[in-house]
Amino acid sequence: MTAAAIPAHLHPGYATAPRPMRVVTVRRLTEDITHFRFAPLDDAPQVLTPYQPGSHLIITAGEHRNAYSLVDDGMFPDTYGISVLRRGAGGGSDWLHDNLSEDSVIEVEGPRSMFAPILDQRGALLVAGGIGVTPVLSHARALAREGRRADIVYSYRPGCGAHLDDLRALAQQPNITLHEVSGVEATVELLAERFRSQPLGTHAYACGPAALLETYTELAVQAGWPTARVHLERFSAPEQEPGDPFTVTLSSTGSQIDVPAGVSLLQRLLDSGVEVANLCRQGVCGECRIPVRGGTIEHRDLVLSDEEKALGDAMLCCVSRGENIEVDL
Repeated sequence: MTAAAIPAHLHPGYATAPRPMRVVTVRRLTEDITHFRFAPLDDAPQVLTPYQPGSHLIITAGEHRNAYSLVDDGMFPDTYGISVLRRGAGGGSDWLHDNLSEDSVIEVEGPRSMFAPILDQRGALLVAGGIGVTPVLSHARALAREGRRADIVYSYRPGCGAHLDDLRALAQQPNITLHEVSGVEATVELLAERFRSQPLGTHAYACGPAALLETYTELAVQAGWPTARVHLERFSAPEQEPGDPFTVTLSSTGSQIDVPAGVSLLQRLLDSGVEVANLCRQGVCGECRIPVRGGTIEHRDLVLSDEEKALGDAMLCCVSRGENIEVDL
């Protein structure tokens, strides 16, 4: 299937309107990871919006609004499943653990796609660290359904691996291999070997802690992989410098907004009454992408490709800055 032939509901970025859904499964996977499954409020059987592997839902969890990766292959779902790590910081993930039980009702947005597979790939190297297994499992299930090749590396601390039964079951199929590993040195050694072993046409996908993703990208470069075949999804971004103050012009009104050092353009837009969709506020989800008509952009996000950044017609206003920026808002 070519990109032009993808139905609208499978295009990256597509999202259904927020809606209430019923919790139908709450299942403990590890001491700190719980699997939740959501179904429509109507008990009649129905097919939900399909989605590309690697997609996520946005869940309203108390006062928080968080994104969580879906774990299924995305084809004709009748429920949506996510697996959530209790982070112990009092955020939305903790709220879900403390408040959701079967028959609870919760508001769900999506699915949304920011980590989709490449359509013409001949196979995939899938790398997961800890709870990063969730989008990797989605990719693996889709490849298995299509009878395509997947080489999976799952690095986790002993006793902290989620969805191991699911991954091991997939690995019983002839085109799916699974490598389980613990410890930094063993993970680095295994990743280097798997990068060297992939046939031409393979794309690599990774999700996990920042240190794992840095190692993953470094090893891909060392193995001679072009950046176009190396993909990743981040949980969070590293700390950013405050940056220099700058001024933004709104093309619709001509009004100017001053953005001080250490304050995001997103916050100043919201303070000025300009509605901008946003979620992570770290430059990793792509939700606050806005169109730019002119100026010099200092891109500080981890979403836009090098080609998109070079065009200079969009920026993620939660982290990126610039000079003499005019935004098409």
